[in-house]
Amino acid sequence: MPYKDKRIAVIMPAYNAAKTLVACYEAIPKDWADVVILVDDASSDNTVDEARSLPIVVVRHDQNLGYGGNQKTCYKTAIKYGADVVVMVHPDHQYDPSFIPEMIRLIVDEGVAAVFGSRMMTPGGALAGGMPKWKYFVNILLTKIGNFVLGTRLTELHSGFRAYRTDIFREIDIERNSDSFVFDTQIIIQLVAHKIGIWEIPITTRYFKESSQVGFSQGIPYGLGILWSLFLYKTGLRKF
Repeated sequence: MPYKDKRIAVIMPAYNAAKTLVACYEAIPKDWADVVILVDDASSDNTVDEARSLPIVVVRHDQNLGYGGNQKTCYKTAIKYGADVVVMVHPDHQYDPSFIPEMIRLIVDEGVAAVFGSRMMTPGGALAGGMPKWKYFVNILLTKIGNFVLGTRLTELHSGFRAYRTDIFREIDIERNSDSFVFDTQIIIQLVAHKIGIWEIPITTRYFKESSQVGFSQGIPYGLGILWSLFLYKTGLRKF
């Protein structure tokens, strides 16, 4: 049922998530989701078969479009299904869906436009939850740089556990954003550029073998992409 007449969509951008998808879906508080949407980014495992065994909307890309490209489809599909609020949960089950109600309440009851789950708000929590040390320190460094450039005070720029009012997508053009992992940073830049506020809540950190994550080799172009996007924003070379 909608929460206070607001229709809620939970979106799951999926890639090779067959081993964790069902557990993630089962953990979603069903009273807080009018529709659950999974977009499969041309997985090579049986993610689609697992997804179709569940009472959810399944969209499949014929070719891999990347994490950002997947999110673009997720948001468009959520809007197609009439969502007023959209919550992104990764189907690798790295993020705990039990925080969904808190995120939705902030958006609907407090009028917040965007809510991010931060693994860095609780001191020591990220490392205790298994975040690799190199990723922990890079996360802190890039977040500090991002805050300096954007004038924000976020504790984490790199969480993939996010909720948005869907009306913000009439103000920001996500189709112009990268199809890679840099998409997440670029949407933050767009929110700042359009003076759309971001709220954070503390969440638990969960790293395990089956959870998907940006490895060190992927992390280098990801980090450079973030710095380049921040540079373009700061210099005005690109309008966000």
